[in-house]
Amino acid sequence: MGYRTGGGMQLGFGPPLGSTVKTLLAVNISVHIALLLLPPGAREAFVSLLGLVPADALPSLHLWQFVTYMFLHGGFWHLFFNMFALWMFGSEIEQLWGRRAFLTYYFVTGLGGGLTYCLTSWGSQAPLVGASGAIFGLLLAYGLLFPERQILLYFIIPIRAKWFVLLFGVFELLAAQQRSLDGIGHFAHLGGMLFGYLWLKAGGPRRAWPGWPGAGRGGRARFRVVGGAPPGAGARRRERVDEILEKISREGLQSLTAEEQEILRGAGRKH
Repeated sequence: MGYRTGGGMQLGFGPPLGSTVKTLLAVNISVHIALLLLPPGAREAFVSLLGLVPADALPSLHLWQFVTYMFLHGGFWHLFFNMFALWMFGSEIEQLWGRRAFLTYYFVTGLGGGLTYCLTSWGSQAPLVGASGAIFGLLLAYGLLFPERQILLYFIIPIRAKWFVLLFGVFELLAAQQRSLDGIGHFAHLGGMLFGYLWLKAGGPRRAWPGWPGAGRGGRARFRVVGGAPPGAGARRRERVDEILEKISREGLQSLTAEEQEILRGAGRKH
């Protein structure tokens, strides 16, 4: 992934792994390997039991499927691209939001994607598998948090994060309307983005996270610290955190000094 700062284009292999992203990667990969070691018949039985089957999940109250389906994948490349996106986009979001808020958002978007798929595929016996609903939720959050960040599409074409998210959203919407037979749960992807947006818009995150993105001048992400800190030092601290969050939006977490990182961690503990 590439991103542009004031000094031009910087290339990197992604942000450092956070503890939650690392755990999610380990669980997804372990489950995939475990299923590969099973005989084909047993593997199919587990997928039918743990995958999200619209005919069973709500009508038969197999509610665990709304969680377990996120940890199953249809093949190596399905797993690879989901885990790659989880690393590339999720790691920086986790560092900014913190473990608990990140994990809450991940499951809200994953559950939302599964629910959307069930409601749009009512009665289907085809199990849905994969973390794509949650991944598309992370894509949406990344586009809101870092709208001007440059991403290398297909590792070649530079595109701003906000247009990258919009492009994928439009593609999924068109694919879902065509009811394509490609075996991909496009409505789950759209549901992950929709529930992610609703969750962010509803205000729940403001109670847990020190910053919240909104539209600012020139399309730049703006952040606001929420809390009833006393005037004086408290007001200055909020201004300082705003400045740091602006810097993250422009240049990424890796640009922060040790002092700025400590200020941000302190703000997260207070809010």
